Amino acid sequence: MNSDRKAVWSVKGWLAAILVIAFWAVAGAPVGAASFQPLEIVTKNGVQVFSVEMATTAEEKETGLMYRKELADGKGMLFDFNPEQEISMWMKNTYVSLDMIFIRADGRILRIAENTEPLSTKIISSRGPARAVLEVVAGTAQKYGIRPGDRVGHPLFGGK
Repeated sequence: MNSDRKAVWSVKGWLAAILVIAFWAVAGAPVGAASFQPLEIVTKNGVQVFSVEMATTAEEKETGLMYRKELADGKGMLFDFNPEQEISMWMKNTYVSLDMIFIRADGRILRIAENTEPLSTKIISSRGPARAVLEVVAGTAQKYGIRPGDRVGHPLFGGK
């Protein structure tokens, strides 16, 4: 009888350990961990490749890069506002200064709002119909010579 109790407690101990490990594994992973996709911008200086998170749902577009304390060079977030429309963005609860690149449905850059002010509720407009907005760390457009009219390659625009 004593050995049966030990066996039961041994099994319960193993199950508890497995549950704790499983909880840590799940809790350690970011909720809705983003998958990254490649995006290319063809400039006069050559092709610049970025790794972007997609914001396609209303919730993803509303949250965007809010509450993040850093954004690495070469990373970004691509917001899909299909169909093409006038787009308004802001920097509320966004701690990192960004360059916002407004992109037409054909993949051409319409406008760039550079070095946006963190935490600002000032509206930043596309100033014309756009399909998407690419948010990258401030200074990226100047660093890589990205200009209106440059072409963006990504499946959203019928390209790579």
